[in-house]
Amino acid sequence: MTETAPSPLLGLPGAVATEAGRTAWHYGDPLGEQRRAATVGAVFDRSDRDIVTVAGEARLEWLHSLSTQHLTGLRPHQGTETLFLSPTGRIEHHAAVFDDGGTTWLDTEPGAGEALLKFLQMMKFRTEVDIRDQSDEWALFTFTGEPDSAEAPQLQPVPPPKFVSRDIKAVTTAVYDGGPLDSTEGWTRRTDALGPGTRDSMVRRTDIGAIADSGAVPAGTWAFDALRVQAAVPRFGVDTDDRTVPHEVPAWLGAAIHLDKGCYRGQETVAKVHHLGQPPRRLVRLHLDGTDEHPPAQGTPVLLGDKEVGFIGTAVQHYEEGQIALAMLKRNTADDTGARLTAGGQAASQ
Repeated sequence: MTETAPSPLLGLPGAVATEAGRTAWHYGDPLGEQRRAATVGAVFDRSDRDIVTVAGEARLEWLHSLSTQHLTGLRPHQGTETLFLSPTGRIEHHAAVFDDGGTTWLDTEPGAGEALLKFLQMMKFRTEVDIRDQSDEWALFTFTGEPDSAEAPQLQPVPPPKFVSRDIKAVTTAVYDGGPLDSTEGWTRRTDALGPGTRDSMVRRTDIGAIADSGAVPAGTWAFDALRVQAAVPRFGVDTDDRTVPHEVPAWLGAAIHLDKGCYRGQETVAKVHHLGQPPRRLVRLHLDGTDEHPPAQGTPVLLGDKEVGFIGTAVQHYEEGQIALAMLKRNTADDTGARLTAGGQAASQ
């Protein structure tokens, strides 16, 4: 997988790079950037994400057969989310999806694209699809501040256990409408992930400079993480681990999984957990008491008394709520909203 160069937006005044050095952690005012993104609007540079494309007439049917989402009904200029599972139902890959009518675009976490690319190539067999790494050609940006009149995503409710198949529509469970961006030959995808009006845009890397010149107010990854933790939006490989099954992540259960579609790898685990039992853990949002000015690091154990009951995924300072975090907790602990938890020496509550 191609390792992309640092973003041109790192040259903007006040920019402080992330540890990886490819995008900005903030532009000098992290809490102010959060407020502007949540109230007025801002642009998040997510050009470090890995991009894989799948072209060919069989692309959607083929991806449908491999993943958790119902993809065969996806129309041109529509997006969604999907998961690729292990044979035992563990989440191996998460991707945001967009189909432009001839190519399906999959964007995934920085560093996760190579494994996804290899998996797809391994599963190709004789299917007529063209799979490519596009990370060095294209870059993803997320905008907030879309007018409220824009069409909201179409979501299908998650069915209860023991549902009747005829009650579940054979369509994509979460559809994010979008369209082409003629000025950059890219596309846009409405998501509402960080609140009403959030949209993703894919642009050519040669056109990134135009975003800086457009007048859009940039916000760093600190602000992006704060808003997504507030909205309980997880990151694959950050808020999850190699044991995570889909039902442990409520946000993906509704957005990335169709519970009544044809056979795919890991489907038996998904069906069993949904119909017969409860997931062993659940991703929850925590509020930390802030006695330490630094939020706990990723992987910090969450304790109930002296017993370890989970781990911190993303923890961040929010401009209104103080320190908040996403944490993967054992089911019994996650169900007990009165549990007295600690993480990194701080008291934590659900």
